[in-house]
Amino acid sequence: MAEFSEHSGYSEQDVQREVTELEQKSATAARIFDLRRIIGGLFVLYGVIVTIAGITDDQAAIDKAQGVNINLWTGIGMLLLGIFFLAWLKLRPAIPPAPPEEQAE
Repeated sequence: MAEFSEHSGYSEQDVQREVTELEQKSATAARIFDLRRIIGGLFVLYGVIVTIAGITDDQAAIDKAQGVNINLWTGIGMLLLGIFFLAWLKLRPAIPPAPPEEQAE
């Protein structure tokens, strides 16, 4: 490593600081793109839309579904599933992968 720092103009501390910054950015990206956040957010969004459609359904649409307001019940189910995913994300956040240990030379 000493040869690298002499020829490149970077000190050992500069390289270590850069590695630490990249690890922090990687951990942030892992939290942002966690699938639970995406799935939960979409289910909540679509759940709100379908629930509103169920609330505004007329009697003809309910009769077509054999007396069950299917949009309302499906929307509520989607909302609950989306809230479950978001609560799961909040209670058990993603742990970024540990950096590989440097092998002794």
